[in-house]
Amino acid sequence: MPTIDRNGVQIYYEVHGSGPVILLSHGYSSTSAMWRGQVAPFSKEHTLVTWDMRGHGQSDYPEDQAQYSEEHTVADMAAILDAVGVREAVIGGLSLGGYMSLAFHLAHPDRTRALLIIDTGPGFKKDEPRNDWNANAERTARKYAEEGLGPLHAATAERRTAHHRNARGLELAARGMLAQRDARVINSLPDIKVPSLVIVGANDINFLVAADYMAKKIPNAEKVVIPGAGHAANIDKPKTFNSAVLEFLRKHSL
Repeated sequence: MPTIDRNGVQIYYEVHGSGPVILLSHGYSSTSAMWRGQVAPFSKEHTLVTWDMRGHGQSDYPEDQAQYSEEHTVADMAAILDAVGVREAVIGGLSLGGYMSLAFHLAHPDRTRALLIIDTGPGFKKDEPRNDWNANAERTARKYAEEGLGPLHAATAERRTAHHRNARGLELAARGMLAQRDARVINSLPDIKVPSLVIVGANDINFLVAADYMAKKIPNAEKVVIPGAGHAANIDKPKTFNSAVLEFLRKHSL
């Protein structure tokens, strides 16, 4: 599968099928492999593009902490669309990938046909909860620094099966990509004008309130709660998940 060179950092991506493009981004400490159950159904009428964020999977693991940030991630996504040869796409992702999809829309609304926001939080308006989130991101970074890839064994479904070359990239990504600096993304929700689908697993209790919030704040957003699914709704209940996304795409002629 191909890679793109982002100023010396190789970013791995996969392209499946043909038709309108869907770009899906994985969650923190997962990889593009988490979308395996979506490849066949989504690529029947669409081009499905998945990728590994820097520090994850088959992409590069640069040692410079400055190489890990929201800005770099969004720029990587735009560069992948350029490499595929498309101006715009349906942009979506799970957890961190969903947050980065919102950040991508904020930076490139003209390149976003629609949003798929899956088991995701939109960030924080207030400093205190953001600081708590960032403290947890730092604890996560230290855990990978001290324990290597061991913590993945007790993680949610999309992370347990992820393959990484080492834990150093996850440590740096936690500090540079999982951590958040401001309220730009959450404040941008009312300005989203593209069709938006918010999906959350019924058992993903840490993200149910966030899903409700986004569904209310994003104009005309649609929300689907998937029974029996946890944080990795697409893995826990793939048939229900796939049906919800494909119905949304058909409804909006995407």
